Amino acid sequence: MDITKAQRAQILIEALPYIQKYSGKIVVIKYGGNAMINPELKEGVMGDIVLLSLVGIKVVLVHGGGPEITETLNKMGKESIFHNGLRVTDAETAGVVQMVLAGKVSKSLVNMLQVKGGMAMGISGMDGRLIQAKIKDENLGFVGEITSINPKPILDLLEKGYIPVVSTIGCDKEGNIYNINADTAASRIAGALNAKSMISLTDVTGILRDKNDPSSLIKALTLEEASGLVKAGIIDGGMIPKVECCTEAVKCGVERVFITDGRIPHAILIEMLTDEGTGTMFTA
Repeated sequence: MDITKAQRAQILIEALPYIQKYSGKIVVIKYGGNAMINPELKEGVMGDIVLLSLVGIKVVLVHGGGPEITETLNKMGKESIFHNGLRVTDAETAGVVQMVLAGKVSKSLVNMLQVKGGMAMGISGMDGRLIQAKIKDENLGFVGEITSINPKPILDLLEKGYIPVVSTIGCDKEGNIYNINADTAASRIAGALNAKSMISLTDVTGILRDKNDPSSLIKALTLEEASGLVKAGIIDGGMIPKVECCTEAVKCGVERVFITDGRIPHAILIEMLTDEGTGTMFTA
């Protein structure tokens, strides 16, 4: 679609109140799913994050990397086993998770952000004891349940003008490494940072009243309404843990939490800087 220079200017003017609202505030973006695998979408997400950073918004990028972990384990001849949707993680797998997330995935994202003109720094949940954890379930091995978040390493990077890129690996005082669910980590980090908002990029449109009808998107939900939809079975399956993480973030003080379709180009900008948005917003 061709747009005129006047239309471009109008788009920027309409974005101004949103830029003013978020300027100087912290926004946590949970990054995963198709937006992380598709090269064009990945380019767009990195560009969006750098743009937000350059207009004074303090962006924290929290990422997973399930497909990359599975691919690496396959190359090693090691089978990926899942229990209730979580990866069973023995000591060897925990080492692979650390290598893939804090190494390959993190450094790739940092590099892309810097190519786009941003200042980025990779940090894992082990650095500065950012994410402390304990065993969640003996059957899952080294899958961690978060016991505390130390936001200081992230705040230090933000103060210096960096975009922190956080790998979701936890640790305990004995030095054990834990695989942490990225949605859970993002919600707890957003709460600890007193973030203005959190955006979870997913492979779904948002919360649908009828999961077979994309036009039945629910644009906004209170926590009470979300709880009612879970009880009614409208929110079910894999969407329940995502909604629980959004609820957790709001309860921790995050003003607005979004489940957004990461398959839409520039979904972050549409969600943050326009009236329409693309997904479902959760508020207290």
